[in-house]
Amino acid sequence: MKKISTKILKGFSLFVGLLLVVTITAVLWPFPTIEASKKHPVILIKSITIIDVKTGNTIKKRDVLIEGNTITSIDTTGIIKVPKSTFVVNGEGKYLIPGLWDMHTHSNHHSPWLHHPLYIANGVTGIRDMSGTLDKKDSYWVGSNERLEWNKELLKNKRISPRYILQSSYQIDGKSSVPNDSPSFFKLESASDVVEFLNFYKKEDVDFIKVYQQIKPSSYRKLALEAPLYGIHLAGHKPMFLSLEEAINLGQKSFEHGRIFMFESFPKADSLKNPEHWKEFYSKSKKSIISNYDESIAMRLMELMKEKNAYWTPTLQTLKFEANAHKEQFLDNSNLTYVTQIRKKLWWGIDAKNNKKRNLSTEGKGVSNGFYQALKKQVKQANDIGVPIMTGTDATDSYTFAGFSVHDELNDLTESGLSNLEALKTATIVPARFANLQASYGSVEVGKMADLIILDANPLENINNTKKIHAVLLNGVLYDSKKISALKDFTNAIASSFHMNVKVLKSFVSSPLVRVQFAD
Repeated sequence: MKKISTKILKGFSLFVGLLLVVTITAVLWPFPTIEASKKHPVILIKSITIIDVKTGNTIKKRDVLIEGNTITSIDTTGIIKVPKSTFVVNGEGKYLIPGLWDMHTHSNHHSPWLHHPLYIANGVTGIRDMSGTLDKKDSYWVGSNERLEWNKELLKNKRISPRYILQSSYQIDGKSSVPNDSPSFFKLESASDVVEFLNFYKKEDVDFIKVYQQIKPSSYRKLALEAPLYGIHLAGHKPMFLSLEEAINLGQKSFEHGRIFMFESFPKADSLKNPEHWKEFYSKSKKSIISNYDESIAMRLMELMKEKNAYWTPTLQTLKFEANAHKEQFLDNSNLTYVTQIRKKLWWGIDAKNNKKRNLSTEGKGVSNGFYQALKKQVKQANDIGVPIMTGTDATDSYTFAGFSVHDELNDLTESGLSNLEALKTATIVPARFANLQASYGSVEVGKMADLIILDANPLENINNTKKIHAVLLNGVLYDSKKISALKDFTNAIASSFHMNVKVLKSFVSSPLVRVQFAD
């Protein structure tokens, strides 16, 4: 018996040793490279139909001259004279639109391999990332330093990446969202922490503070008043312990996700502003929030958003997932091939399981779908009132896919009641105006950056035609169908590789920011 036990112990030790060696090898295994294609100094797109996203006009048979990454001339076909060395693209029967922007994403250290190729393959040339870091480099999340470096490398054609539009702080959600060993001013427990907090993020070249739900009212008010003095604005969730009306009046520039009006427009809504019991109250009040929804309150708040020029990113994909998590047809998404097993099993899988259980329970039946249907109605109402709406997906949250989900969001916006043109604006000219970059981005015009998509069909006739991508132009590089397929194949292969899954798991469990976010 003793000999058998010794053999088993030796065998187990050998297995553990081999597993350790394999794991260490996977962690140290170098990342594959994906090199940017050759830039063309001068490109001429001949005889293409331009979609004017400002007016909805289609301008037929135009030649578009691009020098460097700037549109320098647009004229009737055959008028523009170019050198023989010019790279010419045949645009006959094609449609030209600006590159799409996703205004709510989450990137990490593995995004250059798992997300960036998919953004470009889907014509998403600009993203606003809503994640950040504190005073230390994190093993999982990236901050402004990494994103700004990616932008520089894109300009030098050393990296395949979308442009990172506006830089975010770490999500500010009270003391429980900050690791204990971080400087206390990040917790914003007192309004007196605000100046030191803003000084830090000013040095980090941050453009906005990502506010979350549980920030203290006194700290939020001080932050809202002081941030503009630093050239910084507020964007993110509606602070739970203040009214939406006050947050709008204090100047928060954008509000994210689909429940912001629901939280304010039912009896006893003020009970949600209790810091001690709001989660418990919300859990018990979901059906009341839907069934007792007061549309007049919500529409008054929408009018205020229009007046104050506060933008809304409804991220329909997030509530759509919650509403459909119990349906196998929804979960069986072909884009899962671009997602690591670690994310599918340990994050998305658990999230889907929990939402499925809730959707099928007696008390939860129909609730998530009720929120989703209400959101679609509110999107239509807000748009009709004049609230500026932006496309955002919340990639890489559960069942939101880098690049692909932008097209799903555009479709869902039209299903909510927006016209194809209005939906297209939410991913082009509207976010460009939000970022105060409309002079350079958001439409196809002379003098603007040539971040462009060539489509095989007209998106004004069917918004799903944004998926029919013939080519993407970014930074003087033309990604044709062959290169687009190669980008997708690259991410497909690396997402399924053992070494990438080990790297993702290691970075995830090693991150103190991830640990406090999941514990909160």
